[in-house]
Amino acid sequence: MSTNYTHDRIMKITGTAILTAVVVVLQLLGSFIKFSTFSISLVLVPIVIGAALYGTLIGGWLGFVFGLTVLLSGDAAAFLAVDVFGTIVVVLLKGTLAGICAGLVYSLLKSKNQYLAVIVAAIVCPVVNTGIFLLGCKIFFMDTINAWAASFGFENAGRYMIVGLVGLNFVFEMLVNIILSPVILRILTIVKKEK
Repeated sequence: MSTNYTHDRIMKITGTAILTAVVVVLQLLGSFIKFSTFSISLVLVPIVIGAALYGTLIGGWLGFVFGLTVLLSGDAAAFLAVDVFGTIVVVLLKGTLAGICAGLVYSLLKSKNQYLAVIVAAIVCPVVNTGIFLLGCKIFFMDTINAWAASFGFENAGRYMIVGLVGLNFVFEMLVNIILSPVILRILTIVKKEK
């Protein structure tokens, strides 16, 4: 084994460990920040950064850790009370797939333009995360969603899901991701080149 391979491997393991810790801390802190019914996901930025720096599998790992932290922190308690299996599947799948898709998009576009690649990955990550959440709501929780919609005065569950469950959270997550992911990746890339 070459020294460069060993060094790169150690850097990847160390970087992944640091980003894993950042995901856990950001999710725990983010659970206190709510724009509507549910907390925002500040962890999408390190998921995109990890996917860009270390690859699709690391993006998936970081997304999985995000989902696991959501489950263990009690942030999914409202859904766990309705359907434990459905909640576990949706929460773990949405995070994992968000990280994998961000990594795939980044790897497909980085040879053309790294800046564009990270911006598209930063868009894809919250879109997949929110899309899987909404799909999971439709599959596992529609009776409950209908009741919640009626109790909040929405004429249909679809509008409640978009406006009440994800609305401002999604917009905030998307903007934070689009702004911070390229900046942080650029800084890390410059620091890496200088070493």
